[in-house]
Amino acid sequence: MRFGDLLYETWHALSANRGRSLLTILGIVIGIAAVIAMTSLIGGIQNMLIGELGLAQARQVSISVSSPEPVDFDDVEHLAKGMPDYEILTGSGMTSVETTLADGTKSYAQIVAVKPDFFTANGSKVAEGRFFTASEEAAAARLALVDQSSVKELFGNADVEAVGKTLHLGNDDFTIVGVIESSSLMSYGVTVYLPYTTAETRVGGMYGVSQIIGFAREGTDMDRLTETTKSYVASYFNVSPEDGVYVYALDSMIKQMESMMASFSLLMGAVASISLFVGGIGIMNMMLTNVTERIREIGLRKSLGARRRDITKQFLLESIMLCVAGGVFGILFGFLAAWGLGGVIGMVQAGMTVTPVLAPGVVALAVGVCVLIGVVFGYYPARRAAKLDPVESLRYQ
Repeated sequence: MRFGDLLYETWHALSANRGRSLLTILGIVIGIAAVIAMTSLIGGIQNMLIGELGLAQARQVSISVSSPEPVDFDDVEHLAKGMPDYEILTGSGMTSVETTLADGTKSYAQIVAVKPDFFTANGSKVAEGRFFTASEEAAAARLALVDQSSVKELFGNADVEAVGKTLHLGNDDFTIVGVIESSSLMSYGVTVYLPYTTAETRVGGMYGVSQIIGFAREGTDMDRLTETTKSYVASYFNVSPEDGVYVYALDSMIKQMESMMASFSLLMGAVASISLFVGGIGIMNMMLTNVTERIREIGLRKSLGARRRDITKQFLLESIMLCVAGGVFGILFGFLAAWGLGGVIGMVQAGMTVTPVLAPGVVALAVGVCVLIGVVFGYYPARRAAKLDPVESLRYQ
């Protein structure tokens, strides 16, 4: 029997019992939809986290030192000379100062005092305006940058043009020259970036460099760099590597997040496999029923010259087509469910946008699983049909 004839007979047999066929594939639809929905949503959340938290900066390293003496930029320069694996090694100081919000109330703004190379090492991007320059930092210019989440707090409207406006901090006025893109996950309070020299001379309250930020050279082994950084910094400041130095690479965060997402996907796959197994049993049950209902048809086909393998192919193809149809519906409903769940997350967490990602590999795997279920659970009914005696089948009432 030609393959085209097999397809025609399969379609004719399944369409004759459309209601029963749709109910039979329900387990397959639910199982595949669950897998597609969760994997698509997980992929979207992962991409969102990478974009929101700047995890694409896998070469970024954060270093904190518990030293009895304050760390200054001279120390940072010495560290940079001793650790050539870093393309950039810089730092930041922290303090807070009183400011006035849009509603007239007084509040404290968190001041991050930095040099210009901090923005490159930290992966910061300007939504408006520009960063300040090295010459402006050296001259202690009264310039400031704010993040996007701070604009609404300071001026009452997140869409206001903040560049060029004056910001009152403590007893001084500063001109905003840029707005930095910020994460909706970390949008709280007011954060202002000042040139380090400006903050040191005009704001005060800082005790040296509170955090050192490094940006590794391309191709550097981040795990090895983390260990060598910890030992070198501990040796330089004469502190304990275990208690006195904390080194954390964003590459480690990415790996942890990927591991967590993979574990969650595996868990969801295990849960969905139960539904697929139940769906497979439903397929076998329907196919056995079909064999019983079509005994005379099978006998007639055999009497006209159909071989056992032709009968096996026909019923096996029917089983596979049922499962593939369930897989197609499952992929469609699963992706739609992922979009719906993404919208719910956006409503619960304002400003968070989760765009589901339907990976071609997952779709191919889902189709492959459906074909496998069709073969495994359809083989026994197909072989049972093929072994029927044509004479007894024709006499069956």
